[in-house]
Amino acid sequence: MGIGRLVGVMIAVAGAVVLWTGLKAKDSVVEKTRHALTGRYSQETTLYLAGGGAAVAGGVLLVLFGGGGGRRRR
Repeated sequence: MGIGRLVGVMIAVAGAVVLWTGLKAKDSVVEKTRHALTGRYSQETTLYLAGGGAAVAGGVLLVLFGGGGGRRRR
């Protein structure tokens, strides 16, 4: 496994944790009340959801395409 793919796995796992945190925050009583009154989530919850989703997507792309292309020329 190349370094790019290893970094991709680490980013995907960290992104999944952040996304899970955002999903748990979205289900809190305060967030449900705020969403019912204003129609939107707090900025922090939105950043958790968007950042976690982007990190998971980026990590998966690095795992799939971050191999480095095989041997390097000297």
